[in-house]
Amino acid sequence: MVRVGLIGLGKMGISHCAIARAHPDVNLVAVCESSSYIRDILGKHTGLKTYSEYRQMLKNEKLDAVIVAVPSALHGEIVGKALEDNLHVFCEKPFCLNLDEGKQLVAQAESKALVTQVGYHYRFVNSFRKAKQLVETGVIGTPHHVRAEAYGGVVLRSQGSTWRVKKSEGGGCLYDYACHVIDLINYLVGPPTDVGGVVLNTLFSEDVEDEVYATLYFPGGMNGQLAANWSDESHRKMSSKVSIWGTKGRIAAERQELQVFMRDNSAEASGLQKGWNIIYTTEYCSDVGFYLRGEEYSEQIDHFIRCIKEGKHDDGFSFASALQTDIIVDKIVRNARRSRTALSGDRKRGPAAVNG
Repeated sequence: MVRVGLIGLGKMGISHCAIARAHPDVNLVAVCESSSYIRDILGKHTGLKTYSEYRQMLKNEKLDAVIVAVPSALHGEIVGKALEDNLHVFCEKPFCLNLDEGKQLVAQAESKALVTQVGYHYRFVNSFRKAKQLVETGVIGTPHHVRAEAYGGVVLRSQGSTWRVKKSEGGGCLYDYACHVIDLINYLVGPPTDVGGVVLNTLFSEDVEDEVYATLYFPGGMNGQLAANWSDESHRKMSSKVSIWGTKGRIAAERQELQVFMRDNSAEASGLQKGWNIIYTTEYCSDVGFYLRGEEYSEQIDHFIRCIKEGKHDDGFSFASALQTDIIVDKIVRNARRSRTALSGDRKRGPAAVNG
């Protein structure tokens, strides 16, 4: 049994708590939460040992691993302490709001050969897994364009009360929504080397952006587009989609289905015919021991625990992988900042200067 401690009991923390408690290879030893009300309720109805301060939990309990599900700004401090104590770490996304902090944590984890993972659960959705397989086996030929989209109705009115809409704590739509599909791009076709044409637009939030748009540039001339909007009321819940155009066909992958267009019959061995092929996630969905919100949430925790038991600390899902997403996010922020600076300068110089 892997002895696990859980830090943070918000929406994701509660989900992880339920999944960990049901996992046959996990002993959830204790949980840490700042809210006394939540601690009291959880302790009363589950019998779990609770703490108000994570350092005290790490000091008192004999643990093998921790799950960190606190606001993004706190990731660096808590993850660093857990690594210092030689614990394997599963951390909710995004990895870090500060790129240098993320690099330090990656080096720290790698120096100790610890198992690490960040909660990019879309990697465990079977439609995206199948898309990766088709790309890697060359079914659609050489990819030359990718488009990643994420939409949902999170911020639909002016507000400034939650940590998610504060730049110093949550990071806005870029870190909360766009990072999911940026990670999927990295997973499916590899990370872009540069970004351009960035637009970070505010609709309702006071401190962060509600829309993210960017052009992506890849090695070998491939290019892509990123679009994310967490103020889109036309979507009842988060909707993510990645489309990949190749020399032989096209893939469009989302949560419920995979659409594959083939230009010819060269992929018949893969069960794909010329024209459109629609594959529903139920056709290849794997069973999980405990289903909550979607099989991917249990799958990611199961993967983390399995890696600990098998001693796999570098399997493509580690902190180093999540850092690639943080690097792209940082480039997006920098490009937007340069664009605003240039636009501000043009306005100060006036129309004559702008026109030459």
